[in-house]
Amino acid sequence: MVVEILNEIRKLNERELLSYWIKGEYEEAETYWILAKRARELGLPKDVVDTFKRLGDESKRHGDELYKVYRENYGDKLAEVNIANVESLNVLGKFWKIEDLEDVLKIAMESEKLAETIYRKLADECKNEELKKVYLKLAKAERGHYEALKALAIKMGITEE
Repeated sequence: MVVEILNEIRKLNERELLSYWIKGEYEEAETYWILAKRARELGLPKDVVDTFKRLGDESKRHGDELYKVYRENYGDKLAEVNIANVESLNVLGKFWKIEDLEDVLKIAMESEKLAETIYRKLADECKNEELKKVYLKLAKAERGHYEALKALAIKMGITEE
C-alpha cells in the first residue's frame, strides 16, 4: 500500500503536495494527542504520556510551518487531495490496554522513519529553495520523533538499542 501511495504522491504538483503534507501533519498531531490521552487513562508512566503529547505538539508546528509557506504562495484554501496519508498512524484502534504499547510504538517508529525518508526525497527533488529548506528541517524533525519513540521503547523494555 505504501508504494501505491508514494506513486500517487509523485503525481502531485507543489500546491497539492503541500496541501497533502499539511493535512498529514495535522492528522498526526491529533493522533499523538489521542495516544497521550489513552496512555494517561491506562495509567502508563508520565514519560509515555509526555512523549506522545510533545510529538503531537511538534507535528502541529510542522503543519503550521508548511501552511505558512502554502499561504505565501497559494492563499488560505488548501487543495483537495484524495490520497491516504502515508504518515498516518493506524494505531488508535490498537491501543486499548497497556500490553498494546509495544505495537503502537513500533508502528509509530516505522511511520516516522518513512516520513523522514519521504521528506528527504522531496527536498532532493524540490526546485523551490525555501520549500527545500522546510522539507530538510521536517526530515530532521521526523528523525527526532523516531529517536524519541525509540528511547521510550528502550526505557519501557520494549526494544533494545
